[in-house]
Amino acid sequence: MSNGSVHDISFTTIDGKQASMADYAGHAVLVVNVASECGLTPQYEGLQELADDFRDRGLFVIGFPCNQFMGQEPGDEDAIKEFTSGKYGITFPLAAKVDVNGPDRHPLYAELTKVADADGEAGDVQWNFEKFLISPEGEVVGRFRPKVEPGAPELVEALEETLPI
Repeated sequence: MSNGSVHDISFTTIDGKQASMADYAGHAVLVVNVASECGLTPQYEGLQELADDFRDRGLFVIGFPCNQFMGQEPGDEDAIKEFTSGKYGITFPLAAKVDVNGPDRHPLYAELTKVADADGEAGDVQWNFEKFLISPEGEVVGRFRPKVEPGAPELVEALEETLPI
């Protein structure tokens, strides 16, 4: 796993405000690249459930919309907000659209993709809804590929081990 902290990395929220991963220091954070027109989009429901179920124990879920996988997040930030809140009731924080792979990869994803998954594979994000678990200290402690559902036992177990409360 990574030895560094991601807390010094900033990002833009879906509302155009500046934020920092340091804002979440002391909390477990599940970072997920999301898309509105993907076969995995229904995972939004499970992500919101995780955010609700574990909020009081120190979990934040943050969605990072990305349009790099077959153009499955074509809308602008307003369209994404309207879709996620209207269709899925999303209340967890969302970032502005980012690239998760390639030369314009967001600095957070440059760090996240250094971490290996359960099969020992690091590198590029494979598809929408890849999940990264960050400890309260800012260390990337888990990577879950897109088909791992938010409620999957291995993900929930990793969350339980990482939560500060």
